[in-house]
Amino acid sequence: MGSDQEGIRLRKQGLRPIETKFRNGSSSSGSEDIKEEEEPLSPAGRLFHEPNFNVNVLAIMGCKTRIDPDVALANAKANLPHTLLKHPRFSSVPIVDEKEGDGKIMKWVRTEVDLNKHIITPEIDLANYKDCPDKFLEDYIYNLTKTSLDKSRPLWDLHILNVKTSQAEGVGIFRVHHSLGDGISLMSLLLACTRQTSNPEALPTIPTAKISKDEKKGGFVSMFLLGLFGLWWIFKLLWNSVVDVFMFMATAFLLIKDTKTPIKGPPGSGNNPKRIVFKIVSLDDMKMVKDAMNTTINDVALGVTQAGLSKYLNRRYGLENKKDEGGAEKKNNLPKNIRLRSIFFINIRPSAGIQALADMMKKNTKAKWGNLFGYVLFRFTIDLKDDPLDYVREAKATIDRKKHSLEALFSLFIAGLIFKLFGVKTASSFFERLFTGTTMAFSNVVGPLEEIGFYGHPMAYLTATTYGQASELLVCLQSYMNNMSISLSVDENTIPDPHQLMDDIVESLKLIKDNVIKKGLIK
Repeated sequence: MGSDQEGIRLRKQGLRPIETKFRNGSSSSGSEDIKEEEEPLSPAGRLFHEPNFNVNVLAIMGCKTRIDPDVALANAKANLPHTLLKHPRFSSVPIVDEKEGDGKIMKWVRTEVDLNKHIITPEIDLANYKDCPDKFLEDYIYNLTKTSLDKSRPLWDLHILNVKTSQAEGVGIFRVHHSLGDGISLMSLLLACTRQTSNPEALPTIPTAKISKDEKKGGFVSMFLLGLFGLWWIFKLLWNSVVDVFMFMATAFLLIKDTKTPIKGPPGSGNNPKRIVFKIVSLDDMKMVKDAMNTTINDVALGVTQAGLSKYLNRRYGLENKKDEGGAEKKNNLPKNIRLRSIFFINIRPSAGIQALADMMKKNTKAKWGNLFGYVLFRFTIDLKDDPLDYVREAKATIDRKKHSLEALFSLFIAGLIFKLFGVKTASSFFERLFTGTTMAFSNVVGPLEEIGFYGHPMAYLTATTYGQASELLVCLQSYMNNMSISLSVDENTIPDPHQLMDDIVESLKLIKDNVIKKGLIK
């Protein structure tokens, strides 16, 4: 009888009843199994189930070898149960529990996984794409962004495309709902399913920041001297934090908004399909600029994006003013004092390393699962610089200041506080206004240093992005071996020519690198 009532309740919510499979078998009381197999969604997980925050993560994997759909399907079915499906999130469905009346809660409930419904091998028809298979891939992903994952089964799927593009012999698209985890979690778990092609038994490794003994000693010395020289450091930290938190809250309450530019559209674009384009550039070029200017890869990435946005917007303003395209490129058409800010996602974890799946699931491990990121508002300087290196210098100055601020931690704290005090509806409205008050979002994820293979297929490239976010432009960078992928997720109603914007960003990297060489800054 209880089972029938549960089925009626789920059908009322638009979810069909499911059969759960307990990992440890049934016990006399069942309480231990239920506690393990049913877990409430985190506040961030709940947030991503709101209609205005239905965000999905895409990992696009280009393969060096042709993909045989039948063989790939068989390999996936044989291997995924021992890797991906061992993680509870990938074998659970979100269920609404109305026991608390208006304060509805959601929980993850384990279920059987039918891989036939999660691994998609579509028939490929290139009749209209004979000379442009890359356009087929782009359109396939665009049509994918028009759809949502079925919430009556685990929220992920894998699309295997046997199509040869300019950069790969075949493509895999791994789609995961953002409520399962953030980009760091999902990329770590995906890579935990891969192995180095040079050593099939070894997990990939990613670069990590190491603290030398001298730096550690310096840290202790700094603590010792804090009473004498640390007051200014503390004052700057508090001042920067107060200013940043004020700007954060003022933006969330729409008291401060970005300038209306050609790349800022009207509110409510989160549910629009996204056109996703990407290019692969040399990570070595970015490292060259980093070493020459004594910055970080992140500083270079932000500086290059800043330069590309300036070039693109200058052209758009010139064309809107009815100037010819050539004239728009040569003349400065940019209004003064443009406020154009990006929501920059900051990983809060103490460790970003890729760990074995079992280690990732252990309690108290440094590799924390879930959505553990803070928001930082980064203001891009939109201007035409005489010295292209100034874009990187200004990005570094802004990031250095942001590092000396508690804005990221505050944003994580305020999200939890609003959720706890006012509920998920108010929290989703709060963050939707934050996206409305800004122009774009930016993310940078480090990837493996070695070539990796996914069930027998060595990867040519790896790129990641999202759709469903409440912004017209998302810029994502993903490193892989000696390459860096740059992907744009755009609302075509606002940015109808994403390839032009991509070209401007790539050209800006080349211009900055050439100026580093020209000025003899290479050590």
